Amino acid sequence: MWISLFFARRYFKSKRKKNFIHFISRVAMFGVAIGTAALVIVLSVFNGLEGVLLELYRGFDPDLKVLPMEGKSFTPSKYQLEEIRNFPEVSAVSEIIEEKALVQYRDSRQVVTIKGVETAYLAESPLEDHLVSGTSRLLNEDQKPLALVGRGIQFLLSLSMDDPFHPLRIYYPKNLRPGVLNPADAYATLTVFPGGVFSIEREFDENFILLPLDHVARLTRYGNKRSSLEIRLHDPSSAPGVQKQIKSLLGDSMQVLNNREQHASLLKALKVEKLFVFITFSFILLLASFNIFFSLSLLAIEKKRDIAMLFAMGASQAMVQRIFLMQGALTAFTGAGAGLITGVVICLLQQEFGLISMGAESSILQAYPIELRPGDLILVFISLVSITLLISFRPAYLAAKSSLIPKM
Repeated sequence: MWISLFFARRYFKSKRKKNFIHFISRVAMFGVAIGTAALVIVLSVFNGLEGVLLELYRGFDPDLKVLPMEGKSFTPSKYQLEEIRNFPEVSAVSEIIEEKALVQYRDSRQVVTIKGVETAYLAESPLEDHLVSGTSRLLNEDQKPLALVGRGIQFLLSLSMDDPFHPLRIYYPKNLRPGVLNPADAYATLTVFPGGVFSIEREFDENFILLPLDHVARLTRYGNKRSSLEIRLHDPSSAPGVQKQIKSLLGDSMQVLNNREQHASLLKALKVEKLFVFITFSFILLLASFNIFFSLSLLAIEKKRDIAMLFAMGASQAMVQRIFLMQGALTAFTGAGAGLITGVVICLLQQEFGLISMGAESSILQAYPIELRPGDLILVFISLVSITLLISFRPAYLAAKSSLIPKM
């Protein structure tokens, strides 16, 4: 093993700078370095985007969310609610009603999701940090309901916050029976003025209107039924343990989702996209590594006399094969090491100084998000080892089969 490594290092550090094989080897190292750095950076960007999405949704989503396994509503037990509120890790439990409804402002109409929340919900939710106008109150001084409207809905309806003459009218369909002729009997109506406008993310801004829970319960005729329970924790990192306790308390008829599980489909799509990008860049890295194949093939031809002398001295075919495999590994790993260092340094600089901006049109982020993960570095390393073995095996095999005896 050490003798094979000795010969491989001698070939790798050849001082014949004008040698064409040496030039190809250095080109291969440069290509591997660029490909490795690009792969590390792209994977880190996907990690950053995932983190940004979760952080954005955290402004609207709870740490844990309780939903029924079947149907869209359930009646929460007072005992279970009290037990959950008594957990030391839990800071707040909010009862929620979510339903689709039609909202009208002047001559504009839009189908939205109305979300009925308790007054305490706004005290625990970071939603107030995302207000762009108005206040986060759901009741005015006269205890009349106010609506918190997503910014996208405000634009779609051309909603004015300073219009005291035209309220929002929210229509929810009743359980219709045959023989109902008056259209007014087909819908329950809630009239409400906007109290504030929030902006979190397009999915929320264009779909959600927040209203007082009791008014939504009367509008939808839910009574004591609820769509979900939203649970806020003092420390979000305690979510896995609390999630298990609540599942045990509620039984199999309910599901308890953490922050990631609430957006499982979106995160899964992001991971699939990340996987395809990884595969694409691995193919690019494979193409860049073909120079290693050519340099090893030419080196095997050039070193036929050396190989024959090694055979004459008693070297085995396995030893000769290891020499060329190690030569390919030294070339690939030197380039990969330089690429990994370059990629990590660029990612750290982007994290610290935000070298690449998102552009003036982005109001959410000033710079491209990026997050280094050790798992990605390990994945890149494994990919590179696989590619190196694949590329180096054939030239090493042919070199080991050589039996040329040098002419004296």
